[in-house]
Amino acid sequence: MGDTKGQVVAGGNGLGKRLDQLNCPRDVLIDKETDSLIICDTGRVVRWSRRSGTTQGEILIDNIACQGLAMDDQRYLYISDYIKDEVRRYQIGDKNGTIVAGGNGEGASLNQLNFPTYIFVDQQQTVYVPDNENHRVMKWNKGAKEGIVVAGGQGKGDALTQLSSPEGLFVDTLGTIYVADSWNNRVMRWPKGAKQGTIIVGGNGEGAGANQFKSPVGLSFDRHGNLYVVDCYNHRVQRFLIE
Repeated sequence: MGDTKGQVVAGGNGLGKRLDQLNCPRDVLIDKETDSLIICDTGRVVRWSRRSGTTQGEILIDNIACQGLAMDDQRYLYISDYIKDEVRRYQIGDKNGTIVAGGNGEGASLNQLNFPTYIFVDQQQTVYVPDNENHRVMKWNKGAKEGIVVAGGQGKGDALTQLSSPEGLFVDTLGTIYVADSWNNRVMRWPKGAKQGTIIVGGNGEGAGANQFKSPVGLSFDRHGNLYVVDCYNHRVQRFLIE
């Protein structure tokens, strides 16, 4: 905090496929065990050590249309693939993984996904995934053959029962879902089991005002209850204190 300039910790050598380059990275997480960054890059997942002097990354998984990443308490890696419409779980070093959501082709059935984006995994290895083109958030319990609709799923729209191209999400310990409802320019909260959500920020039309968004795509909470929202086409990150 307080820095006025950022520091390049991965990539920074132009767009490309070399080990010292990235190409439109979409998501990142920190693996504390190895003190490294795991990055969802175009067509691959790469790991970059955070130690000073690191000049290139290593490829963990290749030939994957990676859109989102998550890691659970046991250091399993979860990756969404928007071409195969699935989420797989990997042990670090494993190239094949196990399907934990979707994997039955593109579609709107409970065992299918259509353009899965970011992922959230809880302590029970339950996978929550925004099912972008189906305008819903799905919950897949560990070992389940199909998912459960936990937000949206009533078609594309802006009613409180609906979502429109959901992206980033966060799930608290009570099972409350916070989701960036991208095309509705709002962030919604869906309590566990609720049939409709409430708007907690945004929902005031598309715009650049302090209470507006232009396609929010990612969100995160800190331990003080501050909500950070990636406001894509306003080219900014906004912070809100959520009661």
